Amino acid sequence: MKEHRQHRRMSAVLATAAAALAAGALLPATASAAPVTPVPRLDVERYLGTWQQLAAIPQPFNLACARDTRADYSLMPDGDITVRNRCTTWFGTTDEIVGRARVNDPVTNAQLGVTFWNQPDPPTNYVVTAIDPDYSWALVVNPERTSGFVLSRTPARSADEWAAIRAAIDAAGLNTCLFLTSPTTGGDERIVPLCER
Repeated sequence: MKEHRQHRRMSAVLATAAAALAAGALLPATASAAPVTPVPRLDVERYLGTWQQLAAIPQPFNLACARDTRADYSLMPDGDITVRNRCTTWFGTTDEIVGRARVNDPVTNAQLGVTFWNQPDPPTNYVVTAIDPDYSWALVVNPERTSGFVLSRTPARSADEWAAIRAAIDAAGLNTCLFLTSPTTGGDERIVPLCER
């Protein structure tokens, strides 16, 4: 019975994710849109540590994640950043992958190339476009605006903070309806479009 409920919930989430991805495919091409703007200056030392994913544009690589998706960033001796992503799957197991990030923009430090396949010079695919002054939440998107992640130091944010996050998504040129909330222990347990939250 429990497995049946999990299967039904997973099917509903996959359908919602597919609808969000399809909606994204119907959006106008962003080739003529202004480039994604990074924050003026990212303090990499303050950015290190653990971030919890509170919402994201669904991606094929994270559909196995049912809840508690998080990223841990730590500095490597060569100045690159170890990226450790993990989550709890629909079957209650832990899914984890480890990669590396390199700052590609020394002016702002906010544009990075992240790779999980040992590329020597990963292209920029991770742009911090908004961050709270106390580094308690951040918005990350890719240059094509096809992926986006709302990251937080804590599992829950206030209504005012969510309003600021939605404003940051709008300012980055993305649609808040494409972001689905990520169930997090101690936070929101629902999976709904962020525009409906």
